[in-house]
Amino acid sequence: MKGCYFNQLMNQTTDTKKVPESKSKIRSKEETSIVEKENHRVKPEKGAESNTQLDSQIVHVLQKRKRLKPDKSTTPGMLQSTRKKTRNSHRSPEEHISGRKKRTMIEPGTENHTEPDIWFDDVDPDDIEAAMGPEAASVARQQIAQTTGKPHSAVHSLEKVLVKDGAFQGLTKAVAMDCEMVGVGSDKVDSILARVSIVNQFGKCIYDKYVKPTEKVTDYRTWVSGIRPTDLKNGEDFKVVQREVAEILEGRVLVGHAVHNDLKILFLDHPKKKIRDTQKYKPFKTVVRCGRPSLKHLCRQILKVKVQESEHSSVQDAQATMRLYTLVRQKWEAEVKAKYRTKKISCNSGETKP
Repeated sequence: MKGCYFNQLMNQTTDTKKVPESKSKIRSKEETSIVEKENHRVKPEKGAESNTQLDSQIVHVLQKRKRLKPDKSTTPGMLQSTRKKTRNSHRSPEEHISGRKKRTMIEPGTENHTEPDIWFDDVDPDDIEAAMGPEAASVARQQIAQTTGKPHSAVHSLEKVLVKDGAFQGLTKAVAMDCEMVGVGSDKVDSILARVSIVNQFGKCIYDKYVKPTEKVTDYRTWVSGIRPTDLKNGEDFKVVQREVAEILEGRVLVGHAVHNDLKILFLDHPKKKIRDTQKYKPFKTVVRCGRPSLKHLCRQILKVKVQESEHSSVQDAQATMRLYTLVRQKWEAEVKAKYRTKKISCNSGETKP
């Protein structure tokens, strides 16, 4: 029995040694499934090239999944292709994109020239800004500075435009008023008076006072009003300011922008015949093509100056409204006289009828 068992073992060993070389290349089920998955991704080409690609895929899969060393039978070309694939496989899509970006940045002749090639001769940069925008105006100013050697001011001096130099500093027949308000209440919507400024017909400031708050201030609106808590601590009493403003306005033409809001916050009335509101003046609306133009818009389009760029100033706003008024004063006053003359004639004719 032992002899028979020994003979069987010897036969099995000899059979394994005599296995043909072709059978040693038979793949396991796991290897076959892996290769089939890879074949779905990369389609083999025709002829002998498909066999070489398939073999390279097999080697690559076996190296990746089972960490097997490459067989000596593999060709150098196959090993190089697998090495390239393994190196590229470690790089993420972001690294590929960043690599392409770096190459494009190094390439010469790709710089963007942002400075426009524009030249203006004998044209005011302020007119260019109004027509074409601030970028074209800045180019024009730079060119003027290069040719003349003197910097060109971006905007006219407000003091020079809004105030007449060396003019009368007292009360005139027409005055302009502007007020600044602060918010009160839990919702901060209601307003109370914080500052009153009045200028004469030449833009000279004749009255400017801060007002003590009559209620607790919940919103100083500094970014618009320019009012801070320290400004109101030493302010004047509201009743005093109200009386003084009423005395100044008595019998005079009142100029303002949406001036009905200023009168309302002061609890004052003024004859409609003597109010000149730059927001309601029809020729101004026509010029700027707006039904309710802002003071900032009017000054930019008509006076060619910039106001209310950051915190508002009631003195500056009053000067701006007065300058708009004096620019068309004769025409505006003639229209008002004609309007009320017509009303007077119509009223008299109505009284004479039986």
